[in-house]
Formats: sequence, structure tokens, C-alpha cells
Amino acid sequence: MIISTTPSLDGYQIDEYLGVVSGETIIGANVFKDFFASITDIVGGRSSAYEQVLREAKATAMTEMEMQGRAFGANAIVGIDLDYETIRDGMLMVTVSGTAVKISKK
Repeated sequence: MIISTTPSLDGYQIDEYLGVVSGETIIGANVFKDFFASITDIVGGRSSAYEQVLREAKATAMTEMEMQGRAFGANAIVGIDLDYETIRDGMLMVTVSGTAVKISKK
């Protein structure tokens, strides 16, 4: 499955638009990660604990969107958009959406 933020794919033509697909993930960071992230925030630097949580949430949302695309019969998803939101302390939401399509080589 080809997944792209662009509305078209070089070397391919879109044969059929199948519909909008999406994936959502809400993930919480545990108390220890919050504690160490706050120390990192105080002394400066990157918070690797939160970066890892964001990567996991993004991967889960992308996988969910891809599974939905496959259920539509798609072999690509174009025009994807990723959004990150903080719902409340320690709760992160990642949403991704795009258009499921059938493509073929030009």
C-alpha cells in the first residue's frame, strides 16, 4: 500500500476514488514518563519519552487507516493529513485521514 501526503503519485494514475479513510489513537503517557519528561523540560533538551509515545500513536493511527483502506479495496491512500492534539494532561490524540484509491502504473 502506497501512502502519501500528496494528492497524486508520480508514475501512477488514479483509476478510482473509493472514499475517505481514517485512523485515530488516544494514548496516555504514564506517571514515570511524565515525571522524567518534566525534568527534561526543566533542564532543557528533548523529551524522548514523549517522542516515543507520539511515534507509537502515529504508527497505530496509520495502521488503522491502512486497514480501513484495504477493506475498501484500495492499493494506495493519497492526501493524508496527520493531526496531533492534547486532550488533557498525559492524554494525546493522533488522527490521520486520507483518500483511499485504486492506482495503476502509467
